[in-house]
Amino acid sequence: MRAKREFRNRDETQVAVLDALVERGSEGMTVLELRTRVDAEIDALDEALRALKADGLIETDTRSNDQVVLVPAARVVPDGDEDDPPSLFERLRERLPF
Repeated sequence: MRAKREFRNRDETQVAVLDALVERGSEGMTVLELRTRVDAEIDALDEALRALKADGLIETDTRSNDQVVLVPAARVVPDGDEDDPPSLFERLRERLPF
């Protein structure tokens, strides 16, 4: 599952982070787990996380074992009926380096 369409016009690393977190759902991911899912340098990932947190698109959650995980904000997760295939523009945007 991917983040809502309205959040897909962000930096490539930010979109990759949102998609990974949305796919995992309320279970969330640690930063180390995100590193394995998002193909980006650590500095780019850190910058993306900082921007997403500042914009209220991701949240942190502490689990019972004191492990901090990142989860997507509810407004980023698509509704069940938003599984539309990507538009031609979205497919081109994903393939071409803009």
